[in-house]
Amino acid sequence: MSHGDEQGYTEAGQTRTRLPGGDPYGGAPRRGGRSSSRSLITVVGVVVLLVAAIAFANRGDDSPGHGSRTKDDRPHTSSTAASGTKPVETKTATIPSGFAHTPQGAQSAAANYAVALGSADMFDKARRNFILQAIVTPSKVTTSQAAMDKAYTPAFNQSLGLSASGAAPQGYTFVSRTSPVGTKVTESTSDTATVAVWCSGLLGLAGDKSTNPVTNSWFTITMKLEWTAGDWKIITHSQQEGPAPVPGDDKASSSDDISKAVDEYGGFTYAR
Repeated sequence: MSHGDEQGYTEAGQTRTRLPGGDPYGGAPRRGGRSSSRSLITVVGVVVLLVAAIAFANRGDDSPGHGSRTKDDRPHTSSTAASGTKPVETKTATIPSGFAHTPQGAQSAAANYAVALGSADMFDKARRNFILQAIVTPSKVTTSQAAMDKAYTPAFNQSLGLSASGAAPQGYTFVSRTSPVGTKVTESTSDTATVAVWCSGLLGLAGDKSTNPVTNSWFTITMKLEWTAGDWKIITHSQQEGPAPVPGDDKASSSDDISKAVDEYGGFTYAR
């Protein structure tokens, strides 16, 4: 919302000094008719200009003109605005399920699957396998599990300050969270959809002596989904960096504050 400037108009009157006894030349006192007419014309002129200015301001972009765009030329918000569709009410354990057989349903599924793929549970093999069984199409589960095992190795876990099995040391809190910022469908058919999910993520180990403090990152996960057994499931997925905004000037919180936030603030079920 922009605020317009308010203009004030002040009419300056003229003061006529009358000498005692009327006209010094012996005539009748002079009337101020001409001066009043000029004042009236000035007031009317100001009012006309003000009305014209208001009419021009109210016209905005709705009236086509030189250098202006018509309503049909404006970018539509339907691709970025929230749809208003309610989130699904069913879950497979903690993972939302039962998405609509529509492009919006595919985007909702992709957003929630991105959260699952970016969770701390992915660093534990047993929990990771459960997640993949819930969100990956049945014919690709085994392949996906094998690929993830190569990524989430004991050495990788230890590089983050975790144990080989993915557990955080006593007194520390491991943080791995993904928050979808937006989704878009890049390709779709009646039973398949490729969805890109723009995400912000947190990763690190919160603790006084942590050498891997919790940091923020931006990335995009692209998933190819198929409709199978009454729900959307992942066929393949990949990840790339960005788009990333310019970092702000926020002061970093203490490790205790981060640990409390992870424990106290729950996640969301996302709907497109």
